[in-house]
Amino acid sequence: MGTSFLFDGDDTAPVTILLAHGAGASMDSPSMTATAKALAAAGFQVARFEFHYMAARRYGHRKPPPRAETVNPEYIKAIPDLRAKGVTGKLIIGGKSMGGRVASMVADEMFEKGEIAGLVCLGYPFHPPGRPEQLRTKHLLDLKTPTLIFQGTRDEFGTKDEVATYGLSNAIEVVWLEDGDHDLKPRKAISGFSTADHLKTVAETIVAKFAQPSASP
Repeated sequence: MGTSFLFDGDDTAPVTILLAHGAGASMDSPSMTATAKALAAAGFQVARFEFHYMAARRYGHRKPPPRAETVNPEYIKAIPDLRAKGVTGKLIIGGKSMGGRVASMVADEMFEKGEIAGLVCLGYPFHPPGRPEQLRTKHLLDLKTPTLIFQGTRDEFGTKDEVATYGLSNAIEVVWLEDGDHDLKPRKAISGFSTADHLKTVAETIVAKFAQPSASP
């Protein structure tokens, strides 16, 4: 069965971003939708998709999230399925929380084959909340794919002080969003920022890293 996608943005955009959802919320959750709209407004085509367990919930099958690595094949399959829809040009993969983690586990294989140009993680789940010893970072220590991780400074899945000690690969740039939670949502009264402000920063940072024309030799 082919992967089903939700598209935002111009289908002639030079760069497409493929996004998977987090463990508990669907691809059309308010957070995912707002993110896709912000990226589309910055000139990207955005394609969202769901892992099978989440898609099954639409038909009344309440399946719990599986272990992240067990859905790696579904993410890998989504890439040729997306190309089969006529999507050409540069491809960035990523996702929110678990979706970004899964993308990060398959990224180097896809990058080495020339199938993707980069990775974007929105709220990376470095560890379960309250369990900082249970790290999910082993594969990030020698990651080769150019990567942006956007993390809120209030994210319980990995604080700034914690992440600074992880020894992440030099291919990874972590962008901290002031007062953002795991959905990158700040408290405006405290930080002065809105979610829309942070999503604009996300989009502009991705443009700067992945969507600029290459310099002529």
